Amino acid sequence: MLPVCGDTIARVGASAAEEEVRVDRLLDAQARAARLFAEIERRAMIRPGVTEKQLSDEINRLAADLLGVTRHWHRRIVRAGENTLQPFSERPPDRAVADGDIVFLDLGPIFAEWEADFGRTFVLSDDPHKTAVRDALPRVWQAGREYFDGHPDVTGAELYDFVVGVAHAEGFAFASPIAGHLVGEFPHRKIAGPGVEWYIMPGSHKPMRRTDPAGRACHWILEVHLADRARGFGGFYEQLLDLP
Repeated sequence: MLPVCGDTIARVGASAAEEEVRVDRLLDAQARAARLFAEIERRAMIRPGVTEKQLSDEINRLAADLLGVTRHWHRRIVRAGENTLQPFSERPPDRAVADGDIVFLDLGPIFAEWEADFGRTFVLSDDPHKTAVRDALPRVWQAGREYFDGHPDVTGAELYDFVVGVAHAEGFAFASPIAGHLVGEFPHRKIAGPGVEWYIMPGSHKPMRRTDPAGRACHWILEVHLADRARGFGGFYEQLLDLP
C-alpha cells in the first residue's frame, strides 16, 4: 500500500478491469454533463437580462434536480460579453447577458465521485464574428486531439504549443495559460498535486501518456479558449481528450 498525498491510500497500479471501470465512469460523467448542457440550451436559460451569477445559480439548481449533482469540483464559470476574454483564474465583475451576446459555460459537476469537465460557447445572434469564434472552437479542439493521437510521446508543453499555433492559424489569440489538465476520481488534485506536469501548459515536459502517483493511467481534459481581442470577446470549449 502506498500513502498518496496525506490520508489518501491507493494500491500501486490498476488492473485492466479496474481501468475499464475508470474509463466507463469518466465517459459516463461526461455524457451526463453533456445532457446538462443540452437541457440548459433546450430551456433557453442563456437569455438577455440574466446575470452571470443568476445563471450560475439556476444551472446549479437544474443540475441538482435533473441529475442529482450536489458538488462541482471547480467553481462554476459563466462568462458573457467582454468577460469571455478572461481566463479561469480571473474573477471579473458580474455582468448581465445582453441581446446578441456571446456566452460560455465551464462546469465541473461530480457524478458519484467522478469528475466531469465540460465547456461550450453559445451565441445569441447571427453576428458573423461571434459565430466565427464559436465555430472555430471545436476545430481547434479536434486538431489538438489529432495531434495527441499522432504523437505517442507528446508532452503537455508540446500539445499546448500546437494548440496555440492552430488558434493563431484560425485568426484568434489563445486566452489561457493552460490548454487542459488531469481529470479523474474526485479529488484528482489530492492525488496528483499542484505541479505543472499535471497541466497542458508551458513547462510541462513529461509525456502525457503515463501513470499518476497511484499507478493509474492519466486521463486528460483538453480545453480551448479563443479570443477576438480586437472585437472584445472570446469563446471556450472543453471535454475529455484521450477517451472516445
